[in-house]
Amino acid sequence: MEGRYTAVDSIPGLVAGLRKTWKSGKTLNLEWRLQQLRQLIKLLKENENQIIAALKADLRSTDLIAGSEVDSSIKEATAAIKNLPEWSKPEEKSVPLMHKPGSGFIVKEPYGLVLIISPWNYPISLLLKPLVGAISAGNVACLKPSEVSVNCSRVLFDLIPRYLDQEAVVVVEGAVEETQALLKEAWDYIFYTGNGKVGREVMKAASANLTPVTLELGGKSPVILDSHVNLDVAARRLCWAKFTVNAGQTCVAPDYILVTKDMEKPLLEKMAATLKEFYGNNPKATADYSRIINERHTQRVAALIEGHDVFVGGEVDVEDRYIAPTILTNVDTNAKVMQEEIFGPVLPIVPVDSVEQAIDFINDRPKPLALYIFSNSSATQDKVLKNTFSGGVAINDAILQVVCPELPFGGVGESGMGAYNGKHTFDTFTHRKSVLKRAVWSDPSLRYPPYTESKLKWLKLLGGDLKIPRWVVIALLAVPVIAFVFSRYGFLFNNASSSGRL
Repeated sequence: MEGRYTAVDSIPGLVAGLRKTWKSGKTLNLEWRLQQLRQLIKLLKENENQIIAALKADLRSTDLIAGSEVDSSIKEATAAIKNLPEWSKPEEKSVPLMHKPGSGFIVKEPYGLVLIISPWNYPISLLLKPLVGAISAGNVACLKPSEVSVNCSRVLFDLIPRYLDQEAVVVVEGAVEETQALLKEAWDYIFYTGNGKVGREVMKAASANLTPVTLELGGKSPVILDSHVNLDVAARRLCWAKFTVNAGQTCVAPDYILVTKDMEKPLLEKMAATLKEFYGNNPKATADYSRIINERHTQRVAALIEGHDVFVGGEVDVEDRYIAPTILTNVDTNAKVMQEEIFGPVLPIVPVDSVEQAIDFINDRPKPLALYIFSNSSATQDKVLKNTFSGGVAINDAILQVVCPELPFGGVGESGMGAYNGKHTFDTFTHRKSVLKRAVWSDPSLRYPPYTESKLKWLKLLGGDLKIPRWVVIALLAVPVIAFVFSRYGFLFNNASSSGRL
């Protein structure tokens, strides 16, 4: 399918239209937001076959991956509909004694104009899940799907205007020129998923308007595996995460394994047996194994294999965009395969003397998006957790941490900034506005000049972390009220007392 790009000169007008909608205030209405989310679910359910066909055309996605793209997006929107009334409520907060009588609360408000730029490896969910958060928070949104997954981009461009409010959500198709034109506009928030090189350009463009960003990048997500492991389970879960899930084209796919030397041979043998169990003697013939996105990326990943010892796999068919599940041994840690994110079905195995050496190896490199610990030793688990830094961690599994709605998904350092998932996505697109509301019936002179020594002592005391029972606070606040009443109406009490009526 040929891409039909959005005219670059039309982009300023599209953005101006979004800003007009934002200023109208329509997206602030809770029912409007809920209705848009319902429409998004309707879009996915009514067009599931068309969307899955596009995924299979672009990525030769397996039924598992294609189905999960749709299902996970529906679940995200469904959860938002269920919880949005609660998420959007103001949060009451306590205030210091000095600020009483008064109250504090946080108002949840949208940023405004949001730009969401998504990648090609999960072209549906990595665009629509952020959109769920943007709509839930009350923003207007411009969506820029990847031109690499051209069929999915076209499907989204065609379907979204038919189901969602065209004044509040627009889709721009295109490549570098169109993306650069979008980044020249003034946005209130930018959400980008992709590689670090483009991420830096996004951040640079955002800095011109001091626009906040979420950058979901990638990097080399390592695995540490020691002798305290259940090898059968580890082999299955690692082969699934690296090869079954999109042929390694996942930003949190295991990128290399640091294995203690005593476990290297058993691990290799077990993984080889597992791959045969999964795919038989010819993974190319099975429907459970995906393809690389295009020939260019196939050639890039294939080049990473060259010059290394191939323990399993190594077969490449560029025209079919096929690379067999490949495990490398005797890898030079200075080689290109160990320096850049692989983003394909190639897995280097690196033996280490100890878990401590593995930790040092990881810490000598940029902070990864994910880190995986395969060990049943709580000492190993704790040691790695406490002495490494990464966007997220899974223990005795891989990838699944990113699909737990209660766990924020995001990077750190070169693997990105910001996080999302479930409510965390709503929070990402929400500005938390702090509000202090004060009463006017009590206005002690203590806060105002002139500041005597006594006043300063009281201010220091009251401004500290002073724990005073609630009844004492009420009594203290009542003093000026009582004084005021007696100063103005005290004569009534005096007259009543002298006449014997009290």
